[in-house]
Amino acid sequence: MASLSVCSSLTTTSTLSQNQKSAVPAFKTNLNFLSRSLSSLRLASPKQPLFVPNFSQTEAPSSLAESETEPITEFEPTVEIADEEPKREEVFAVVMVGSRQYIVFPGRFIYTQRLKGANVNDKITLNKVLLVGTKTSTYIGKPIVPNATVHAVVEEQKLDKKVIVFKYKKKKNYRRNIGHRQPITRIRITSITGYQDSPAVTLP
Repeated sequence: MASLSVCSSLTTTSTLSQNQKSAVPAFKTNLNFLSRSLSSLRLASPKQPLFVPNFSQTEAPSSLAESETEPITEFEPTVEIADEEPKREEVFAVVMVGSRQYIVFPGRFIYTQRLKGANVNDKITLNKVLLVGTKTSTYIGKPIVPNATVHAVVEEQKLDKKVIVFKYKKKKNYRRNIGHRQPITRIRITSITGYQDSPAVTLP
């Protein structure tokens, strides 16, 4: 009986060893299949970014700690308001220079006919003021506004654009082509004064 039991145990162990050997290749094939499926999954995964910043072990924690600890503060822009100069009173005048009348404003320039004896940067006064107007009142001259003067500065003496004078007579072979440039003066108005004492007409 003892010999039979030993033989039976040997046969059982041999059968078990054969079954284990047969099971190992099947397990290996399953592992191969799983590795292929995992490799396909890795290829299908999205591409990693090309540039990944590398932080050192000392820098990364410190920057994170600073971002967590430092509160975000909003800076309000500071606007400095300069002291504005008081605006001048808006005024205009009508003056006569030679035989022509001009509307003048302080700070602007006009071209007049040649002022003889006036050089560049010379200060001149125009006394023939026919009318002075402001936002609230009007000063009308009869024919001029008394004590009203317009102060100006001569900026340039030059010639105006050329004007072509062409003469023609038919059947006479007569043709004349003449050019002319009128001498003019550019003056800049600086101020209008002296009209406050004259009677004014108040606008409604």
